[in-house]
Amino acid sequence: MLLRARHFTFTFPRPALVMGVVNVTPDSFSDGGRFLDADQAVAHGLELVAQGAEILDIGGESTRPGAEPVSEAEELRRVMPVVEKLAAGRKVPVSIDTLKPAVARAALQQGASIVNDVAANRDDDAMWRVVADAGAGYICMHMQGTPRTMQANPAYADVVREVREFFDDRLQRLNACGVKFDQVVLDPGIGFGKTLEHNLQLLAGLPGFTNIQRPLLVGVSRKGFIGNLLGPDVTARLPASLACACLAVGAGVQIIRAHDVAETVQAVRMTEAICARQKN
Repeated sequence: MLLRARHFTFTFPRPALVMGVVNVTPDSFSDGGRFLDADQAVAHGLELVAQGAEILDIGGESTRPGAEPVSEAEELRRVMPVVEKLAAGRKVPVSIDTLKPAVARAALQQGASIVNDVAANRDDDAMWRVVADAGAGYICMHMQGTPRTMQANPAYADVVREVREFFDDRLQRLNACGVKFDQVVLDPGIGFGKTLEHNLQLLAGLPGFTNIQRPLLVGVSRKGFIGNLLGPDVTARLPASLACACLAVGAGVQIIRAHDVAETVQAVRMTEAICARQKN
């Protein structure tokens, strides 16, 4: 199985990729405001690569529950200097985490290789045309509603089945827009329009997505459902985040999105070493 993202190609099976988070925002739920300065954000991204991140995900607009949207101009102001510097040299692929096609296009022109689209539930195809034109990787994430509304009252008859059906539908739509199968990563969207129970069901049901033959990405790092279940505030959720990451890798997930890269890499590599012995 291949993942192609412009100048980068990943061939699976291989050790799981850890995607490091670089939030250039004042209001992200976990680290908002820490890396608003472009130079600080770039330094943080380079440190994450040194810790083992093989993809960097740069975001300039918070998608936490209830988040207010920012203007296109403001998002571009936040992310473009960071994308330009971190994409230079092509050490690792840079992902732009955005809902806006114009921001995605500008980031790709500055050297980004992947579009992380939390709004893959969109009806229009402008974002997909941008991805197709650039030959970029595309992270297709499931979300019910929008970041502002997604936690109002999420409801599913069968969340695992419905997310699977969403992926099947999006792959067809993406193909119709010129996005090739091997450009797509699938993300079930833990915490995006789901209750605690929905998130737990999705994590338990991850093996059901592996036969789609596309890389799976799971982002659980520091998310609110951990606090809902166990109580810790956002600064004390690393152990539970690592538990979810290890379970996901054991279930066949190929990409883990994380804030705490060094710890996640270590936990994932240990999980893989154990799983390799179970299979032999």
